[in-house]
Amino acid sequence: MTLTWHVNGISSSGDRFTKDGMIETLQGAVHAVVDVENISMTDVRAEMPLTCDEDERIFMNGYQTWTYSPEYSRHSSIRGINGLPERIVRQFSLDRYGDYHFVPYLNRSGILHGFSYMTIRKGDHFRLIASLDEEPGYTIFTYDAKLNFLYIKRDCMDVRVNGEFHAFDLFFAEGTEDEVYDAWFSAMDMRPRTKKKLCGYSSWYNRYQNIDEQAIMQDLAGCRTILKEGDLFQIDDGWETFIGDWLDCDRMKFPSGMKQAVDKIHECGMKAGLWLAPFVAEEKSSLYREHPDWLLKINGKPWKLGCNWSGFYALDIDNPEVLDYLKRTFEQVFDEWGFDLVKLDFLYGAAPFGTTEESRAGRMIRAWKMLREWCGDHLILGCGTPVMPAFGYADYCRISCDVSLDWNDKPYMRIIHRERVSTKQAIVNTVNRFGLNGRAHLNDPDVFFLRTENCKLTKQQKHTLAMTSALLSGIWLTSDDPSSYTEEMKKSYRIYRSIAEHAEHIRIHHGDEPVILYELDGKPSSFRIG
Repeated sequence: MTLTWHVNGISSSGDRFTKDGMIETLQGAVHAVVDVENISMTDVRAEMPLTCDEDERIFMNGYQTWTYSPEYSRHSSIRGINGLPERIVRQFSLDRYGDYHFVPYLNRSGILHGFSYMTIRKGDHFRLIASLDEEPGYTIFTYDAKLNFLYIKRDCMDVRVNGEFHAFDLFFAEGTEDEVYDAWFSAMDMRPRTKKKLCGYSSWYNRYQNIDEQAIMQDLAGCRTILKEGDLFQIDDGWETFIGDWLDCDRMKFPSGMKQAVDKIHECGMKAGLWLAPFVAEEKSSLYREHPDWLLKINGKPWKLGCNWSGFYALDIDNPEVLDYLKRTFEQVFDEWGFDLVKLDFLYGAAPFGTTEESRAGRMIRAWKMLREWCGDHLILGCGTPVMPAFGYADYCRISCDVSLDWNDKPYMRIIHRERVSTKQAIVNTVNRFGLNGRAHLNDPDVFFLRTENCKLTKQQKHTLAMTSALLSGIWLTSDDPSSYTEEMKKSYRIYRSIAEHAEHIRIHHGDEPVILYELDGKPSSFRIG
């Protein structure tokens, strides 16, 4: 096969710059590198012939962790927000959660696109095509099944480059799932920051924002009946007054403050976790009202990221005052309050756009580097982040959308963006992004449920969610209040936990209903995802 690449730009004097090349051998790492002198990039792309058979399945990694990323056939299409009324899209900012504002969705059979890596699978044999470095710009793959061609674009429009420019750094591999992912991460010389699987609790999927000191202490008492020393007890959204105002808690809800909550968690022998969304602020926040200059502005207007809360906006990470504020926030969370882990959410808000100085992906990677610096050796659970920029920076990272309290959310919600809430879609992502687990970070598949109250999942659906999460993840959390557990539920919890902690040699036998193969206490076993 031959990869043909093209680099186009404009010089500082207004002259056109064009450079083309071909790479004949597509095995292992391949590089297209150009020396340029003060060139503003306009079009960086490549193409190669690629045939997928009728019985092969194509995985295209979605833009961010929540993006639904199933396997497709060569006749599939990817529906974005096409067809939704423009008024609804504007009202709820539905085009801001994913890649819709910068990637065209053709909604045509046989046209598929994805970010950073893709696979083509026949049975349990994989072909992997992946980026080795996204800092110059996201690597966006588009497959046209009718033309049997793969088109590759570097997302670096208007970025000005002076010196060596890596148009593409790609990696090609064939083999089993383990073989191709091992080879890719070896080529990147990347290892996970931790290999310690974490079990525990999150307050979100039962109480949501309706938490307070009394509710948290009640759940902590319940967790003491099933959790172990060193497990995680994580306080999710709802402790703050408004999104963006992080330097104090809501004193109506937590009159004793967050340090006392942490002390109580530590007294129980557990790690204390706290949820934040560091790069965003909602309209009702003091930050939004008092610091309009801290907001990222596009064409003179603050960039709205979505409709959660009272509507929320991106902060400008080029503003030194924003960075100082976030640095002080993390100092308080870790040094004054004493938390051990932060769950950092809606991270895509750091980099919805690039600049002439750095690509969109480069900006996101810079945001992750700052988070790592601010958090030091404390644990980070990343969420709502573009996928590859989190590699090597997150200890644990979400690889799915939020689970829902039913199987696939409400019917009218199924027509909105690919980042919507869905237990069904979360399980699909957990299977398809399993190759990242223990290589880029430890995967977070979101929570599981055993409770009967405030949950519409069937018993079988709960079993599927708990088993898939136990086997294919590196962090295994529930949002149940364990004080409500029956003896049967406690027994089920202990069984699932034993699998989560002790299952070995895990691999997936792929098919219409994937089967997870594993060993427990030296004995082979399997679980079919129905």
